[in-house]
Order: sequence, then C-alpha cells, then structure tokens
Amino acid sequence: MSTDEFNQIIQSAIELKAAHRKGQQAPIFDGKVLGMIFEKSSTRTRVSFESGMAQLGGNALFLSSNDLQMGRSEPVEDTARVISRMVDMVMIRTFDHDKIERFAEYSKVPVINALTDDYHPCQILADIQTYVEHRGSIQGKTVAWVGDGNNVCHSWINASIILDFKLNIACPEGYEPNALLVTEAGDRVTLTRNPMEAVTGAQLVITDVYTSMGQESETQTRLEHFSGFQVNHRLMSYAAEDALFMHCLPAHRNEEVSTELLEDESISVVWDEAENRLHAQKALMKFLLSANT
Repeated sequence: MSTDEFNQIIQSAIELKAAHRKGQQAPIFDGKVLGMIFEKSSTRTRVSFESGMAQLGGNALFLSSNDLQMGRSEPVEDTARVISRMVDMVMIRTFDHDKIERFAEYSKVPVINALTDDYHPCQILADIQTYVEHRGSIQGKTVAWVGDGNNVCHSWINASIILDFKLNIACPEGYEPNALLVTEAGDRVTLTRNPMEAVTGAQLVITDVYTSMGQESETQTRLEHFSGFQVNHRLMSYAAEDALFMHCLPAHRNEEVSTELLEDESISVVWDEAENRLHAQKALMKFLLSANT
C-alpha cells in the first residue's frame, strides 16, 4: 500500500477504536462475511478478526485445516475460486507464503495475510497504531528490533520503506532477515550483532520469541545463540528517554524479554498493542471492502 493508504488505515483504526469505546459503532459490515482460514493457530488473530466483524455487524467463519480440503484433495486455486464466491473477504494464517499468494491470485474478493512464515503485516498495522497513539508520527524516528529476523521483522522492514523511519536490527549470525528486503530498504535498515548498538537512541524497541511456531526442535540451540539478546530495563536504558517497548505476544518471559519490563506500563505498551489488532484489522477490512466495491 502507499504511504497515504497506510496512514489512512491507521487514522481509521483510531477513529473506530474511539467509536467502539463510546458505543457508537455503526454496523458498516452488515450482511458481510469474512472467511477465516487457519492453518496456524492464534489467540490474538482469531479473537480480533471475529470480534471485529461482530462489532461492525458482520459475520466470520472459522475454517481450520480439518474443515477444508485445500491443499489436500483440492488445489489452493480451486478452493480460492469457490470460497471467494461465497464470502466478502478472506483471511489466511498459514506457513508457506506462496500459498496465500496463489489463493489471492484466484480469489474474487480481498485476501488478508494474517501471518505467513515470511510476513505478518496485520501485526505491524497494530504496532504503528499504538506508536501513533502514544507518540505521534513514526516518520523519521528510530526503531530497534532485537532478536530473530523473522516474519514480523520482515514486515517492519516493509513499514520502514513505506513510512520512512530508521530500523536498527540486532540479531545473532545466521538469524538475519531476508537479504533482498534489507537491500530494498537501503540506508533505512542497519544490521548489527550488538543489541546495545541497535537500541541506542531508539524511540521504539521491539522483540519477539526466539523460536517461532514450527521451529520447536531448534529451541535449545536458539536459546544458546540468542544469549545476551534479552530486552530488559538495562538494555532499554540505552534507548531514548521516552522510548516504548513492544512485543507481538505471546511472550516467553525472562527469555527474549524480562518479566519486569513486560509489566512496566511506563515503558511497555504490549496490552494496547494487542488490543489494537482488533481496531487496526477493522480499519483494514473497511478499507478493503471500500476498495472492492
């Protein structure tokens, strides 16, 4: 999306959040149906999308791998052709990014990436909304990512390009984000092995679990490789005085983040961040439905 579209969605999310809290949400999704395809489980993704559709007058269908023949006895392309004739939007949370791209190619309705192994854009919409609510525009600011160069990190790189902020990424050797994405971002992105170097002067510090879903066999090795990368009050002391801490959750307390920092609401905004998945996704769906009419 363009910079203007991104900012439009964030502003819409803030307005929808305010309307919800005042009990003034109009049923703008009345008669609309969201198909939710889950091949990876999630707390925040399922609850936020289902609640978002309900709050705005629509309905959501939860479809697990056991509920569909997609990729088993039916090609992804055929499933896309059928489902998109029956619903108004589709949300997919899966492993292989190619699967969601193939689905979108053959779908008649908008398809939302609710997470793949490569990207997690819905999370970044919520994160940016949270930053804007607490600190204003993120343009020109410095963001520090400490940890694995994973799917969330990739979407932060995409956001740095669209919204024009600096992104410092600290990760151990062998855990770097996609090199092509880093190249595309140019001088907006800096890679380092030193968390303190990445965090110094940053207005926002972010981390994620060291071991993502599907990597459980690597847990012990990753814990060893990420030794020294925990985000805690000591590391945050190198950041800007008014720096915020974010984590997409679920968090492994006292691994990638100390319990004390996670619970310190003068720095940590993780609960606002989690709630904003609801409002950012409502704004995204509103944007997509408007664009598709």
